[in-house]
Amino acid sequence: MTTQELLQKAKTAKGSIAAADTQTKNRALLAMADALEAHCEDILAANTLDLEGARGTISDVMLDRLALNPERISGMAAGLREVAALPDPVGAVLSRVERPNGLVIEKTAVPMGVIAIIYESRPNVTSDAAALALKAGSACVLRGGKEAHRSAAAIVTALKEGLAAADLSPDVLQLVEDTSRASANELMAARGLVDLLIPRGGAGLIRACVDSAAVPVLETGTGICHIYVDKWANLDMALDLIENAKCSRPSVCNAAEVCLVHREVAGEFLPKLRDRLEHNRFGHPVELRLDAGAAAVIAGVPAGPEDFDTEFLDYILAVKVVDGLEAAVGHIAAHSTGHSEAIVTGDERTAQAFLRQVDSAAVYWNASTRFTDGGEFGLGCEMGISTQKLHARGPLGLKELCSFKFVIKGAGQTR
Repeated sequence: MTTQELLQKAKTAKGSIAAADTQTKNRALLAMADALEAHCEDILAANTLDLEGARGTISDVMLDRLALNPERISGMAAGLREVAALPDPVGAVLSRVERPNGLVIEKTAVPMGVIAIIYESRPNVTSDAAALALKAGSACVLRGGKEAHRSAAAIVTALKEGLAAADLSPDVLQLVEDTSRASANELMAARGLVDLLIPRGGAGLIRACVDSAAVPVLETGTGICHIYVDKWANLDMALDLIENAKCSRPSVCNAAEVCLVHREVAGEFLPKLRDRLEHNRFGHPVELRLDAGAAAVIAGVPAGPEDFDTEFLDYILAVKVVDGLEAAVGHIAAHSTGHSEAIVTGDERTAQAFLRQVDSAAVYWNASTRFTDGGEFGLGCEMGISTQKLHARGPLGLKELCSFKFVIKGAGQTR
C-alpha cells in the first residue's frame, strides 16, 4: 500500500478514535498490551532478522537501541497499560470565562486528528507513539527506519489485533511500508492529511523536517546535554551524576555529552573523573575529548572543532575547564541544543542563577540529566522531548498531543 493510501485510510478512520470515550480507548490499550505479550515470539523473531541485517553497518550502541528481548517487550506492554491508567486529556476544560453579557467561553482540549511520527532504529517507539496518539484521540501514522522495519511491522500487527478486540478500527494505526527518503518527504508534504508531524531521531532527520515540511512540525531535539561542576560542588556527587548521565545509556538524547568544570576544582576533580569513567560500573570506558584547560590536567584526546557541538550517542564525553558560572552559562548558550542541562553545586545562589539563566527545556540542580523522560516526570511514556517553545516544550505527554477549541455557550446574545 502506498504512503498516500495509508494516509487516506488514517484520515478516514480518525473520526472513530476522536469519538471514542475514555473507557473504549483504555480497553483498546489494555488489549494492545496483551497482544504485544502474546506475540512476543513473533516480534523477537522479526527483531533477530533486523539485528542480523544491521550488524556491521551501525555501532554497538545503536544495535543496543535496536535490540529487543522479552523484558523490553514486557516494558512496552507496561507502557501501554500506564497510558491507559492516565487521565484522558480529550474534552478537558482548560479554562472557563463567563463574560458580562452572559456568554460562557470554555477552552477545551481536542484531538489533533492525524499524528505522523518519523523515527529511526528504536522499535519501542512504535508502541509508545501509538499508545499516546490513540489515548489523545488521534489516528497515528508511523514511519520507522529501515533497520527496524521488520520489528515495527510485527509490533503493529499485534497492536492492530488489540484495537480490533476493542471494536476500534485498526485503520487508526498505520505503518508506512516504504522506508526510503521518499516516504518521509511525502509525510512532510501531506497537507490536509497530516495534522502534526513529529520527527524522532538524529539531527539530520529533525533538521530536514523543520526546514522542509509543509505540515506543522513539533521539533523533538537532539541532546547535547551539559553538566557543570561548580567550585562548590560535592565532587563525589558530581562523579556519580556524570557516570549515570554518560554511561547508563549513552545512546539516548538525555545522556550527557559535555562536562564543564570550574577551574578552581579542575586539578582535584578531573583525575577522579578520568578514573571513574575509565572504570565505570557500566563496564565500558569513556573516551574524554579535552579542551586545552582540561588537557593541562589529565591525559586524553584533544577536543576537535566539532566536539562541543556533537551529540555523540556513545561512550565519549567532551570536557572543558571554565572560569565560573558566567562562562559555563555562556558556553551552554553557544553550544546547547536546548534539551537538558545540569549544575552540581552546594551553593543555592549559584544554582538558582544557573536554573534561571540557562534556556533549555529541562534544567537540573544536583540531579542527572537522564531524568528528562515522560515516565520519570509522571507523564507516562512520551512521544519525545520537545526543544522548541511552541506549542509544547520538554517531554511530550498526552496533554501536549492535544489541540484545543473554544466552546461558547449563550442564551441568544448578539453583538
